[in-house]
Amino acid sequence: MAILYALVARGSVVLAEFTAASTNASAIARQILEKIPGENDSHVSYSQDRYIFHVKRTDGLTVLCMADESAGRRIPFAFLEDIHQRFVRTYGRAVFSALPYGMNDEFSRVLSQQMEYYSSDPNADRINRLKGEMSQVRNVMIENIDKVLERGDRLELLVDKTANMQGNTFRFRKQTRRFRNTVWWRNVKLTVALIILLLIIIYVVLAFVCRGITLPSCLK
Repeated sequence: MAILYALVARGSVVLAEFTAASTNASAIARQILEKIPGENDSHVSYSQDRYIFHVKRTDGLTVLCMADESAGRRIPFAFLEDIHQRFVRTYGRAVFSALPYGMNDEFSRVLSQQMEYYSSDPNADRINRLKGEMSQVRNVMIENIDKVLERGDRLELLVDKTANMQGNTFRFRKQTRRFRNTVWWRNVKLTVALIILLLIIIYVVLAFVCRGITLPSCLK
């Protein structure tokens, strides 16, 4: 799975989170929330090992995710934009007074579903390209996490590779099913085309045999 962890927070107060792998990304994410500079709206990315923490902060609400570096920037930030819109649409101004994890029971399921969608469904990136809404992502610089965390305070990122492999296996099976369906439809179309071609050949042969006689008379 490309996106392994995500949270929604107000300042440093986490309102909802979900992790798709056995990892300590939650602890590192909290460090980032406490250290990211300023309070203005921003899009930032911080790298650590082979993973990148992407952060989108808008109107006091922060959405963060940790993704494999192979996911690039467009898909993780499309995910963050989607989550931000869903969260605000669902809870409105309640987000500014909610208690820690006040929305976790309900919204963690949304995080899980959208993480799976943006990690494995090719339509996620295709739709995002068609919308053309992520041009600002091109300007996001990926900085080392040491930019916000002191080297001595920074935790070592731990990710259970077994969980990651399970995500890859699920994605492979999904792609295999899609490939089988494509091949099946291709075979059906080919069979129909051959039947039509055979009928045309039979018609031509009958017309040739009957020569000057009309086909309906020949068939009587």
